[in-house]
Amino acid sequence: MTVFQPAAVPFTSREAHETLQEACRVAGLVSEDARLLRLGENALYALPAEHVVVRIARSLDVLDDARKEVAVSAWLYEAGLSAARTTSHSQPLIIRDRPVTFWHFIDNGGGPATLTDLAEMLRVLHQMPVPEGLALPRIDILGRVSERISSADVLSDEQRQFLLAKYRQLRTAYEALEFPLAACAVHGDAHSDNLIKATDGTIVLIDFERFAFGPPETDLAVTAIEHALGWGTRAEYDQFAERYGFDVLEWEGYPVLRDINELKMTTWLMQNVNENEAIAREFRNRLSCLQDPDKPRRWRAF
Repeated sequence: MTVFQPAAVPFTSREAHETLQEACRVAGLVSEDARLLRLGENALYALPAEHVVVRIARSLDVLDDARKEVAVSAWLYEAGLSAARTTSHSQPLIIRDRPVTFWHFIDNGGGPATLTDLAEMLRVLHQMPVPEGLALPRIDILGRVSERISSADVLSDEQRQFLLAKYRQLRTAYEALEFPLAACAVHGDAHSDNLIKATDGTIVLIDFERFAFGPPETDLAVTAIEHALGWGTRAEYDQFAERYGFDVLEWEGYPVLRDINELKMTTWLMQNVNENEAIAREFRNRLSCLQDPDKPRRWRAF
């Protein structure tokens, strides 16, 4: 079922909550106890009474991604990989010009997943044959970045031109890379926060929005850049690389992926600078680092 509304207003926490309430009315779900889990590229809400997670995307521009998430969930379930599952609702819904999907809630009572868990999950995923009927798009590692920059209302003209020039430079550099590993299905946002360790210890893969077909090095570089930012120890990273069987830090093309991830992480955070001063301050810090490549990266995780 689809409900169309006028053009979407800015994607604030208030707008996300109003979209949630309407989506739950359409889907027949109780939303009074809804709890915001995350506000980023999407808004994620837990509905404890329903044991459901609601995922709200920013705009209809990503409707194809929402449809892809539903298809990927079905594939991974049928293939036997431990991964998030959609509910039986017909989906995605379109509510207030935003794609909305519904997912079975996963209890994270098993504690935090580790980088070793992530390495094992990626190793298995990257070896899985992609079924012919699943039309995974070719990876667009810089997808949405230029749109974020062009539409942001928090940038000066000088900052916007700098970021767009950086985007163009990195896209050219990426297209010139020669990847040593064979292309495969990639997660597209492969960090340990996209794993849940269930109460019984099962590791569950979540968040299929950026799923694509492309170089596995793009998945591995996410953990490498987080290590470089100090969001983990060298020993943890070494265990990750050993368990996976490839150290992307030793590949000559890694600096390009590092710089791409820094740009993506900065423009991702930029979308929420009006939510609070801590986010705005961190965005300014990241932007300053992009403008000065030699500046120490003291970045705060969000």
